[in-house]
Amino acid sequence: MTVLAIDAGTTGVTALVVAEDARVLSRGYEEFPQHFPQPGWVEHEPEQIWQATLSACKQALAGHSVTAIGITNQRETAVLWDRSNLAAPRRAVVWQDRRSADVCDRLREAGHEDRVRELTGLRFDPYFTATKLAWLAENDERAWSGVTDGSVVVGTVDSYLVARLTGGRAHVTDASNASRTLLFDIVRGEWSEELCDLFGVPLTALPQVVSSYGEVGRTDRAAFLGLDVPVAGIAGDQQAALFGQACFAPGESKCTYGTGSFVLVNTGSDVVRSDAGLLSTVAWMDPSGTLTYALEGAIFVTGAAVQWLRDGLGIIGAAAESEALAASVPDSGGVVFVPALTGLGAPDWDPSARGAILGITRGTTRAHLARATLEAIAFEVRDVVATLPETTTLRVDGGAAANNLLLQLQADQLDLPVERPDLLETTGLGAAFLAGLGTGVWSSTDELASTWRLDRRFEPSDDRRAGRDQGYRHWRTAVERSKGWATV
Repeated sequence: MTVLAIDAGTTGVTALVVAEDARVLSRGYEEFPQHFPQPGWVEHEPEQIWQATLSACKQALAGHSVTAIGITNQRETAVLWDRSNLAAPRRAVVWQDRRSADVCDRLREAGHEDRVRELTGLRFDPYFTATKLAWLAENDERAWSGVTDGSVVVGTVDSYLVARLTGGRAHVTDASNASRTLLFDIVRGEWSEELCDLFGVPLTALPQVVSSYGEVGRTDRAAFLGLDVPVAGIAGDQQAALFGQACFAPGESKCTYGTGSFVLVNTGSDVVRSDAGLLSTVAWMDPSGTLTYALEGAIFVTGAAVQWLRDGLGIIGAAAESEALAASVPDSGGVVFVPALTGLGAPDWDPSARGAILGITRGTTRAHLARATLEAIAFEVRDVVATLPETTTLRVDGGAAANNLLLQLQADQLDLPVERPDLLETTGLGAAFLAGLGTGVWSSTDELASTWRLDRRFEPSDDRRAGRDQGYRHWRTAVERSKGWATV
């Protein structure tokens, strides 16, 4: 038996066909455009996400049949679509978008943040879905009128894809995605009428919250490549990566290096609260309704900083070139890069911060900037891991985890071993695991854990321990200088 995993990321869709032994038999990938209508605004055209999904799945399915589908997705992105014809009345507002900062400030000043944090485990930040929906309600009357009259529904990317896959028959989301919206009570495990009222979102427009594994609908042949198979797994991308890394026990943690980087630690049945800028979130929900929780440090820009070196500055031709270029110099030559290109996430949480490069001299080269970029990623992750419960090892995945220099820098900064699995696409693997667990391909999480295979373990370097803190302190000074820049 094989499973199709759909990983709808921020810049493209990956489809994987996964076998019972967790081998990836085939894959497909299709990018979709990013839209930046104003500084700080990021949008996606929902139809382009759907067409990329069809293309990636068609590539992966060539010569293969599957028994179930799992979905994982960029989280927090706000999508609107028509109940009847599934057309989107406007572009989706992406998780990176900063336009709702004023909504957050207004609600914070009105004294609502402590109550919202108590219910959701989150904080007021433009990152989260409800702030984006509140902005749309105030600023896009044409699109929002459909929400208020009931003809248009709202959801995250998983909800939209399930609607398209099932020909509109299912309007659902799983608990992990719901917990990222600022509208979900993570203790009770259901939408909060109190929060819906606060943000002005009609409860009737929201999807039904379902378990993260187990059949929630079947694909419509006319809509999805002639297939009639169950959709049986859903999780937000970071929770799916935690599942794909087999971090099933409390205390086990992972870091995914994607567009941003996200460190999650499984906290089991306990909602662990953080005073250090981390988020309490749902990891997944089983078919009985039992919730597993996680503590999360969300870093907005890591891999995207390397992409910026490629696309924005043109100093590398491909992201993979960053390793060799950075390794061509012994250090950054005093250059420090703060990649706050969309503000700062954990632990600083400053949407008005902006990227900064300090320490440039006449001797600075593109190699120094590439090195400073990799160092910045390692510093950002160190910021988060330092606030976690005691950690002995960090499992890593995502595209940038293929960069050996980055992972060695990371081990040195954390003074911890860093373990890389032989499959870096653990987000998609987690979606496959959930769908397979929900349809009997795998019988238990113990069976899934036995499929995890180590590629390489990076140990901290003894000769770098003495100097690891100096560069980090220098970087933290630069972070403080980047804060509040958009309001200057």
